[in-house]
Amino acid sequence: MLTFIVGLRAEANLLRPLRVSVFVGGGTVSGAAIATEAAIASAPSALISFGLAGGLAPSLAAGTLVIPSTILWRGQRYPTDPRLTVALGGPTIKTLLAGEIVAATASGKAALYEATGADAIDLETGPMAEAAAASGIPFAALRATCDPAGRDLPPAALAALNATGAIALTRVLRSLARRPAQLPALLALAGDAARARKALQASVAQLRPDHLILSSGSAGRSYTTPRGPDLSPKT
Repeated sequence: MLTFIVGLRAEANLLRPLRVSVFVGGGTVSGAAIATEAAIASAPSALISFGLAGGLAPSLAAGTLVIPSTILWRGQRYPTDPRLTVALGGPTIKTLLAGEIVAATASGKAALYEATGADAIDLETGPMAEAAAASGIPFAALRATCDPAGRDLPPAALAALNATGAIALTRVLRSLARRPAQLPALLALAGDAARARKALQASVAQLRPDHLILSSGSAGRSYTTPRGPDLSPKT
């Protein structure tokens, strides 16, 4: 069973055409760890981290696909499964930094880029990579840049998610009421997020999960994904 780990319900919705199993972490590291634990309990043939990412490399524009060959998590490097990564389109960056908090400022992103050399950052991939490696499960990541390295995130964006990975509109509106000057930045972020979703949607349309050949501990075996997807949160 090919299984995806996402942070947001909106990301899960992009995967509906694939008819795969999806676990939603709610946009936090702890939620991702819980989602991964539940996913591993379902005996997946492979795990894929999917969704939005923050840019650290200045060259990554909004909407750039992020398919790493290595995950950097808590000082440990976890190589992604080579065949699975190629099946997702091939590596587009070397290193994805698995963060524990959102990189919210351009200066913070620049510092992370200088310190780690990672091209992008997300919150879900670290717990998944660690658990998958410990369990001998092939894993990879398919993400797209939402906020480029040079952009600060407006406060409303940081308050937007609830615990189930859905947009809490009331929080956004309250933040805007307190700081209306952030509206242009929030609209710009919304445009970037739309570009990222469009890139992911196009990538999903090209995937054939029933033809993926996985290498880690199962070279030469082909897996067929199940019918009847369950896209609800499993935390």
